[in-house]
Amino acid sequence: MAVSAVTCTAPVNIAVIKYWGKRDNDLILPINSSLSVTLHQDQLKTTTTAAASRDFTEDRLWLNGEEADVGHPRLQACLREVRRLARKRRGSSTEDTAALSLSYKVHIATENNFPTAAGLASSAAGYACLVSTLARLYGVEGELSEVARRGSGSACRSMLGGFVQWQRGERPDGRDSIAQQVAPETHWPELRVLVLVVSGEKKQVGSTAGMQTSVDTSPLLKHRAEVVVPERLALMVRHIRERDFEGFGKLTMQDSNQFHATCLDTFPPIFYLNDISRNIIALAHRFNAHHGCTKVAYTFDAGPNAVIFMLADTVAEFVEVVRRSFPPSTNGDQFVRGLPVSSASLPEELLAAVVAEPVPGAVRYILHTKPGPGPQFLDDPSQHLLGADGLPCQTA
Repeated sequence: MAVSAVTCTAPVNIAVIKYWGKRDNDLILPINSSLSVTLHQDQLKTTTTAAASRDFTEDRLWLNGEEADVGHPRLQACLREVRRLARKRRGSSTEDTAALSLSYKVHIATENNFPTAAGLASSAAGYACLVSTLARLYGVEGELSEVARRGSGSACRSMLGGFVQWQRGERPDGRDSIAQQVAPETHWPELRVLVLVVSGEKKQVGSTAGMQTSVDTSPLLKHRAEVVVPERLALMVRHIRERDFEGFGKLTMQDSNQFHATCLDTFPPIFYLNDISRNIIALAHRFNAHHGCTKVAYTFDAGPNAVIFMLADTVAEFVEVVRRSFPPSTNGDQFVRGLPVSSASLPEELLAAVVAEPVPGAVRYILHTKPGPGPQFLDDPSQHLLGADGLPCQTA
């Protein structure tokens, strides 16, 4: 059978000015703008293959090797939108007669190299990847962050690398609610990111339901969106452009804390942080206080895993501090993953001031990464997740 296939990888992004709350649930339009850092795909990525053939009888989807519901409304919204753009593009051009028939069914296989739905922005990477792959398959170019946004709001930010702003936009049709790059991933080469994975479990209150309840019940969220965020966003852009870690780090922590305060102000309240998350927050503040400046900056999305920004020269020391504070229970050699980390010996006074009562096994592992680029295409057919028959490849 003749099968056309495209494979793409897409990154996770971590917001430093948080998105929480929609003003339109169907179009996924936010109540405030947000800003994020795109993480490197060598450590965290979604890979998606989309294939189309006249021989396919229905649209099908596989997630991490398991067949899943292709009828999911948000997935369907993305598929519809890409096909609509393809029709529109073909209507205006006469050439492309060899283009894929829009009536062909598609098979989609996608997998993450990290836990799905554990507060590691899997939906952002997933929908950015889906939209990039489908757009290439159907020959659609141009502004695609708006399409990705229809799958998962934060996915629009994963369509670009480096430092990315998702503009709230004003239009009711959402055409101006798009992502724009503030600076490329090469802009701040010393910036590093540690993800402290405390839980790979699915969260108890999903983001979609959580943010709707917040919009409906939290007066603090309304104040945040209207008054606080616009000011913080302008400041954050300046800190990034000036590579001012002191300013960037402090504001990142403040905005994370305010986001979780709006969760607490929601009724009934939502708790995404757990005791270990709060332990990590206290540890970061003791570490910074010891050094007399902002050396590390935490941020938490809708889950207990910590994402900690720092400059490269701080990584070894802080990793050792985490290892002493949360000694690995079993996986000593697998505790630090991702980019290499050199070993560090800690001065006695730092140990005394920073490392409190150790909590063994509380942090499952640390992932060391850095800012990275947007979606990438894999042209080697051996990297496709679907075989020549359009079915998932059996991995040995």
